Amino acid sequence: MKYAFMTFSCPELNLREALALAKRYGYQGIEPRSGGGHKHGIELDTTPEQRSEIRRIVQESGIELSCLAISAKYADPATLDEQIEDTKQYIKLASDVGAPNVRVFGGILPKEVTREQASEQLERAFGILAPIAAQHGVTIVVETHDNWSDPAFLVAVLEKVNHPAIGINWDVYHPLRRVGLSIDEAFHLVKPWLKYVHFHDGMDTAAKLAYMQMGTGQVDHSRIVELLLANRYDGFLSGEWINWEPYDVHLPREIAAMKAYENQFQA
Repeated sequence: MKYAFMTFSCPELNLREALALAKRYGYQGIEPRSGGGHKHGIELDTTPEQRSEIRRIVQESGIELSCLAISAKYADPATLDEQIEDTKQYIKLASDVGAPNVRVFGGILPKEVTREQASEQLERAFGILAPIAAQHGVTIVVETHDNWSDPAFLVAVLEKVNHPAIGINWDVYHPLRRVGLSIDEAFHLVKPWLKYVHFHDGMDTAAKLAYMQMGTGQVDHSRIVELLLANRYDGFLSGEWINWEPYDVHLPREIAAMKAYENQFQA
């Protein structure tokens, strides 16, 4: 398994600085959040020349772009076509800079949209986007998030789309805090479609997730690592920490905790 972190940990750093940070603390990749105002510069308005330069910088660093995280969502019929078109452009961007995955959301269901209708919209979107992603050597990974925190809803869509360029990004906390699924229950659902993992620990509050140091919150990361190792998962686990501690505090501490869990099961 390989470790990355989303650039929400260091939105003020440029690309070279973020890559150097990953190398310093033992991460194998970074996950740029595109469209969020971060300073890494991997955005839709970059020129072909800039994209080539980004790819060169990344390759020379020895650190990978594990995924390009975007905010595309497909549950709202009023914005569906626009979101599909935006995702097409991000697929091209990811391919140009060398990111193998593009993270997307299902999206919050508007009040007038049923689960069945929203699922049909996701099926339509992924049916259009899957061959484009495959053509560019990119996988779209849909996060267990918002009204799709229950992996069963995503699995139902992915079974109908049935394309290798569409998979699941298992955010390990949302199925627990929003749906009440155990780690084992969630993993059983995502396993056939698992392409990417987001990890973080914390404590659920009435308003939002409050981040906490690994091993002190509600998420059993030891069990997560055990399941991933037992199933020979060889992809990325990416730490997602938004507006939390300074990066030089949590980045080295959290990867050390995850590697300690690995060592526990590999001893």
